[in-house]
Amino acid sequence: MNKNLIAGFIGLAILSGLSTAYAQQETAPKVNPTYRATATKINDLVHTKLDVKFDYAKRYLYGKAWITLKPHFYTTDTLTLDAKGMDLKTVALVGAKSNTPLKFTYDQEKIYIQLNKRYVKDEKYTVYIDYVSKPNELKASGSAAITDEKGLYFINPDGTDKEKPIQIWTQGEAESSSAWFPTIDKPNQKTTSELSMTVLSKYVTLSNGKLVSQKVNTNGTRTDTWKMDLPHSPYLFMMAVGDFKITKELWRGKEVSYYLEQKYAPYAKAIFGKTPKMLDYFSQITGVAYPWNKYAQIVARDYVSGAMENTTATLHGESIQATERELLDGSGESTIAHELFHQWFGDYVTTESWSNITVNESFATLGAILWKGHDAGKDAEDRNRYESLNSYLGTTENGESPMLVRFNYNNKMDVFDQVSYPKGAVILYALKNQMGDDAFYKSLNRYLTTNAFKNGEAQQLRLAFEDVTGKDWSQYFNQWYYAGGHPILDVKYDYKDGNATINIKQTQAADVQTFTLTLKVDIYIGGKKISKEIVINSREQNFSFPVSAKPDLIDFDVDKILVGELKETKTLENYIFQYSNAPSYVNRIHAVEYAVSKSKESAAQQLLTLALKDQDDAIRALAIKGFNLKDEKVKASVGPILVSLAKQDKSSNVRAAALSRLAASGDKIYLPVAQAALKDRSYKVIGAAVQSINKLDPSMLSGVIAGLDADTKAHIPSDLALVYAALGDDSYNDFYLNIINKADINKLAQTVGGYYTYLLANKNPKITQSGLQAIITNMDRTKLTQYWGKQFVKNFTDAEQAKLKEAETATGEAKDNLIKRAAYFKAAADELAKK
Repeated sequence: MNKNLIAGFIGLAILSGLSTAYAQQETAPKVNPTYRATATKINDLVHTKLDVKFDYAKRYLYGKAWITLKPHFYTTDTLTLDAKGMDLKTVALVGAKSNTPLKFTYDQEKIYIQLNKRYVKDEKYTVYIDYVSKPNELKASGSAAITDEKGLYFINPDGTDKEKPIQIWTQGEAESSSAWFPTIDKPNQKTTSELSMTVLSKYVTLSNGKLVSQKVNTNGTRTDTWKMDLPHSPYLFMMAVGDFKITKELWRGKEVSYYLEQKYAPYAKAIFGKTPKMLDYFSQITGVAYPWNKYAQIVARDYVSGAMENTTATLHGESIQATERELLDGSGESTIAHELFHQWFGDYVTTESWSNITVNESFATLGAILWKGHDAGKDAEDRNRYESLNSYLGTTENGESPMLVRFNYNNKMDVFDQVSYPKGAVILYALKNQMGDDAFYKSLNRYLTTNAFKNGEAQQLRLAFEDVTGKDWSQYFNQWYYAGGHPILDVKYDYKDGNATINIKQTQAADVQTFTLTLKVDIYIGGKKISKEIVINSREQNFSFPVSAKPDLIDFDVDKILVGELKETKTLENYIFQYSNAPSYVNRIHAVEYAVSKSKESAAQQLLTLALKDQDDAIRALAIKGFNLKDEKVKASVGPILVSLAKQDKSSNVRAAALSRLAASGDKIYLPVAQAALKDRSYKVIGAAVQSINKLDPSMLSGVIAGLDADTKAHIPSDLALVYAALGDDSYNDFYLNIINKADINKLAQTVGGYYTYLLANKNPKITQSGLQAIITNMDRTKLTQYWGKQFVKNFTDAEQAKLKEAETATGEAKDNLIKRAAYFKAAADELAKK
């Protein structure tokens, strides 16, 4: 599963005006004393056969299940199945001639069944259940990774929303498959499967495995049967129904298919076209050819997460759907790679418990990093890895974070976090660096083949590494898998009496472990490089090396494998040398970051000017931020370069950044550049142009917006939200409400921060009151209250105080309105605080 969607929403909301304080996670909850053991196996699933049909009006699934099981080891005469919120009509044992009713009790979560006799190990039996699934009547919660747990979703079932297709789809992780069929809903169960879906003939279906039959019925329906001959876990079961257009191709004789809404079908290859090459690459590095009989990817509306790696049939959220024009501003390639690598790590070998989710999610995140390097080169790989590390670090304070393998979580959904995903990925990457690529990939092959179609955990992974390399990796796993946190290294460099000295302090919180780290150091002197390897294993250490002269640079952690924070004492001169002479992606971006912080110095300006030609667009965009065009000298030297970048850079990200920096000068000489950018094909660039025109000549804004077509406006909600917020007019309120009340979670995230800013600026108490309630209602609707709620409580409280302060000097109606608005902000804060 890819959970980066919520992280992206939070980032968008912050960019749209929320306080950046939200970038820091709340303090982690206290460790739950309950040990979360791997689920005990009393019975094993063997085969699951389902026959389902749907009631769109009621949002019901009418199902029949034939579940074949056997005792795992001990003799048993009972069976417990997970089945959430169902109506059970029949529970019976399947016999050769007829079914025998079985006694059972049901508590709306589990079915406790008394079998007809005592069954011994490997003695198979089949239970038949006739049931009704009612997902919309479940009381389901959610998490940052998966915002809802109903299992089965009816999208626009009555067809009342003409802008949205009618769809049905499922989401099984973590234990939500049991909301639409009875099963043992644990990841350490594996079963073959057969699913028959009866649907209206006009609809397309998708499920796990192969479509083995399609039967046309007399009542305008069709029954499709999908069969999965290889065992997989219940949470990886899926089905989808809707008006999808299928694009197919072959990979080594296996069908690779893409299910998209009709509008996006022409762009299927543009969106998913690298999938066959990914299949080649992942088969190569794992030494295990893609193990399943097909691979399909389908895009669903209103999906509750980023994407889900259902066996042979990944389900993506709608954000991955894009036209060629939309793809100019970014693609979902990393998500596609992430979910595909799961077909090995997660599906072929599945975590035995949620405590060990790292063997699923850390690998899938690593897979996306490795694919980026294979497809786009080492620099792109390093950037992806750097961004992954930072996404983890951004959720921590003082080096504190939970363990990678957690047996004491509060809720199983808690483990789907920035520790299991990006931190786990960079831990694996660092391990790959230490043992070498050949040994690492051979070890992955050993883990996969040893545990094929079964379950795995981190200890089995460790044993695979040890089996291949002949080396004990217990210390590495104890430090990174079974203890939490990360190191914060405070590194100081000195040169004295012919020795280069490195002083290192581990400054993470006292209750975070002291780390043992093996890192490489390069010392640059007079055009030569001296390479050393150091082992850090205490809170403070000094390393001294005899050298012929004062180093031009000490490049600490040459391979950039440190899973932690690094604070160095380097000079601008060091960073300038670093950018050109030790030009890894991380070294370059750190040099540019420092130069931006010292941008008033001429040497920094020279480095930033050089960085405007960097091969990486993120570094070029960052360098642009270092130029203050209100300085006439800077404007004269760099202004023409930024104009050129705004017009011609191949990256829309850089063109947009250049436009924004030109507009920040306040000089109308750049107005024609912004006007010309309104004709750019990139929505991102057009959005930046709109904001630029608003800064340079607000009087033109209404005409500019009137000249934008509806499609463009629909693609720049965050830009319009910020522009309208600055104006504060009553007439703009409907723009926000149409998005807040109706749009998907992505556009809500892009707009909500701007709407908050708008509500601060607007002076109408009625709009303040209704707008605040709209924000709260729709955070509830999208299950985001728990993630944004505390930050909004703070923002609303701050707004209350600000309005009361303004009221102190106001008079008459203005004073009354300010007091009313302050009261509305307080009421909204109080309401959110209760959630």
